[in-house]
Amino acid sequence: MAAKAEALAKQFEAKVREATAVLERLSDADWKKTTSSEKWTVGVVAHHLAGGHEGIAGIIKSVAGGQSRPNFTMDMLHDMNAKHAKEHANATKAETLSLHKKSAAAAAAVLRGLSDADLGKSGTVLTGMPPMSAEQIVGGILLNHIEEHLRSIKSTVGA
Repeated sequence: MAAKAEALAKQFEAKVREATAVLERLSDADWKKTTSSEKWTVGVVAHHLAGGHEGIAGIIKSVAGGQSRPNFTMDMLHDMNAKHAKEHANATKAETLSLHKKSAAAAAAVLRGLSDADLGKSGTVLTGMPPMSAEQIVGGILLNHIEEHLRSIKSTVGA
């Protein structure tokens, strides 16, 4: 395990702990409020956030393994997210917290399994965007995904 990967895993886990604390404090009324950013309920945003850790870690692992995702567009991402929002419109707080913890543990394990050389490998993540290194994906996508959606949830519930 590389020191850089361990540091990134710890940074990720700190954000996960922050998100967990916020999600655990949400009331049933909070869970049903609609966010101004995503236009989804807080519950759907929380479930999207929870499910995203493992998926994004999969992208990191692919890029670290020398693979790109050359035929994945922003429209495809938006469609996936819209489908997820519909399918999980009634997700409970308990199942969302369980998914969040499971998905976060899997993502942290992926990070800890990377070497410095792995973190330096680059690949295309979204069509039309410049290649990103695995390390850039950790900061720019994995960590930012938590920050962005947690900010939206906090803003919506006044936390």
